[in-house]
Amino acid sequence: MNKRKVVIVTASSRGIGAGCAHELAAKGYVVSLMSRSSQVINLATELDGIAMQGSITNPEDLQRLVETTLTKFQRIDAVVNSFGDPPRPDLLSISDEMWIENFEMLFLSVVRLARLVTEPMQKQGGGAIVNISACDSQEPSLGTPFSGTLRAAMEGFTKLYAQRYRSDRIRMNSIAPFFVADSLSELEGWNVPPDLMWKRPATYAELAKIVVFLLSDDAKFITGTTLKVDEARSLCI
Repeated sequence: MNKRKVVIVTASSRGIGAGCAHELAAKGYVVSLMSRSSQVINLATELDGIAMQGSITNPEDLQRLVETTLTKFQRIDAVVNSFGDPPRPDLLSISDEMWIENFEMLFLSVVRLARLVTEPMQKQGGGAIVNISACDSQEPSLGTPFSGTLRAAMEGFTKLYAQRYRSDRIRMNSIAPFFVADSLSELEGWNVPPDLMWKRPATYAELAKIVVFLLSDDAKFITGTTLKVDEARSLCI
C-alpha cells in the first residue's frame, strides 16, 4: 500500500493549480491531476504522478478522478480545488446558462468532490481540502460578479463542511488571493494597481506554499476559514 500522502489537484495544467502540483510534489505528495487541457498529462509525468483529462463541471469526470486515484493509491489525503478564471460580464448581461455554468464550476464542483472523498478520508482517519477562492469573494466588485456571489457561497460551504466533519479530522479551508502570476506581463489587460507591496504579484509557487501549509499537520487546528492573501485590499478590482 502507498505510504506517501496523495493529493488531488483540479484545473492543474497551468496557473495556480500547476503551481500547487509542483510544490506538493516537491514536498513528497503523490499528485493526481485533472484538467480539460492535455498539458496536464505531461505535467503528471514530470511530477511522477497521474492525470486525466476532464471537467470539474462534469460529475462523471470527478467520480472517475476519485475512483482512479483510489484504485491506484488506495487513499486520498488532500484535495486542492483550483479553477479557471471565470468571465467578467456586465451584471445583468449574464444569462441563466452562464450563471448555471459558473455555479457548477465554482460551487457545485467543490460539493461534488467533497461527497466523493469524504468517506475514504473518514476511513483513513482524516484529510484536508483547500479551495482556491478570490479576495473579492466577501467584498463584491462589479468587475468580477461570479467571485462576489458564487465564491462567497463556496466559502459558506467551506465553513459548514468544516463544522460537520471536524470530528472525523477532515479539514476544509479556502484561500483568497489577490493577483497571482509569475510576471506582470501575464496580467496584461487587467486592472493591476500600481502600489503592489512587492511591485509584482505573488507567484504561483509563493501561493502554493500557503496552500501546502493549510494542507499540512502544521495547520491541523485551522479549519472552516478563508485565508485572505490580498495585501489588505478592501476590493480586489
